[in-house]
Amino acid sequence: MTFIIAFLAFLVAIGILVGVHEFGHFWVARKLGIKIIRFAIGFGPPIWTYKSKDKDHTEYALAAIPLGGYVKMLDEREGDVPEEEKHRAFNRQPVWKRFLVVLAGPMFNFLFAIAAFAVILMMGINSMRPYVGEIKPQSPAAQSGFEKKDRILAINDIKTESATQVRLTLLNEYLKNPRLTIRVETPKGNQATRQLDLSNTLLLADESDYFAKTGLGFWRPPHQTIITKVMPDSAAQAAGLQEQDIILGIDGKKLKTSEEFSDYVNAHAGKPVELEIERNGTPLTLTLTPRLTEVDGVKRGLIGVGLSRKFNEEDIKDLFFIRQAPFFEALKKGVVETWDMSVMTLKFMGRLIIGEASFKNISGPLTIADYAGKSASIGLSAFLSLLAIVSLSLGVLNLLPIPMLDGGHLLYYLIELVKGSPVSERVEAIGMRIGMSLVGVLMVVALYNDIGRLIH
Repeated sequence: MTFIIAFLAFLVAIGILVGVHEFGHFWVARKLGIKIIRFAIGFGPPIWTYKSKDKDHTEYALAAIPLGGYVKMLDEREGDVPEEEKHRAFNRQPVWKRFLVVLAGPMFNFLFAIAAFAVILMMGINSMRPYVGEIKPQSPAAQSGFEKKDRILAINDIKTESATQVRLTLLNEYLKNPRLTIRVETPKGNQATRQLDLSNTLLLADESDYFAKTGLGFWRPPHQTIITKVMPDSAAQAAGLQEQDIILGIDGKKLKTSEEFSDYVNAHAGKPVELEIERNGTPLTLTLTPRLTEVDGVKRGLIGVGLSRKFNEEDIKDLFFIRQAPFFEALKKGVVETWDMSVMTLKFMGRLIIGEASFKNISGPLTIADYAGKSASIGLSAFLSLLAIVSLSLGVLNLLPIPMLDGGHLLYYLIELVKGSPVSERVEAIGMRIGMSLVGVLMVVALYNDIGRLIH
């Protein structure tokens, strides 16, 4: 069932994002008077077609393999064109028109991201205020003087209301300058400034959580830890744990948070532990042995369970809130968020080139399918958020000056503007081979990382 949900969510996500991109090319081309022969989503044998009743008889098609799409325009390079229609052929258009048609695809991806972020904000986002939790000794955060229950108010004067905003803003600002100025409200209610120096910390050097490398974590009040899922053939199943069991303690130590439980299990791989639980109101003691498991290249102790937290209402009334904005404010924030994340994506690519970021951070279709399924299961806001992030990533990727991508065509048009004539067919052919090689390598790396994640 999980696989089916992930697969269907992936198809819907790719269909929407490809449709948005290709519709950008299609809409602008039609507005500029260029004849459209076919608008297709997917490749391979068509499973649905429709021809418009207007004079152009444009064919709309949905194909069997939904991993792309295309807009076929009237073009003399692809066949004979009647004399009376040559003025509507793509190759006959001035450079500025061809430039706008190609640019429209990525631009519509950005517009979709802006709209999605705005809709999410208008609907409201369940958020957590960014109170600092336990600070790792000797970490950059410890050296900066952070205290437990500091509330992070701003990073480099950028206001941060939620934990999610803190994570994204910290990464974005780190990519600009690794020395950050963070304004906090201390547990006593005073405001203070922390200077967080990450110049000796490569946050993206591997696939592990970049935020954890700062030494910061987010505070959560004491809560019950409840088992929501027991994996087949796991240490938890062998010990007799069941769904809805409440974790009370471990090896005689009472637990206040699920993080304490996870940390203890992680530190006792291969060692039997006594687990105190409550099942249907009855206290029980079970013995289980966490198994040493490698996750993202790091060996950890795992027992194979899903966990949830149950908080006391009084403890969380100030911690959790709904982040929401009216239409125009949401639209403005959608523009800002799309811009910031696009710039962050470009900077990340730059770090990849100079070796300060790991290629393991690159994800492919299998990871997108996994996240699509999970986000669809969570709700509309989560699914829209995934669509927005992938859409702006596609927009950025397509604007790279790589032959075969939209950015490569735009580069050719800029050269044509400068030299007064199109680049030669030989140059285009060489560029296409280079572009296909680069894109092919990127796809292989992404699939390799996807498969590696599935195996682990």
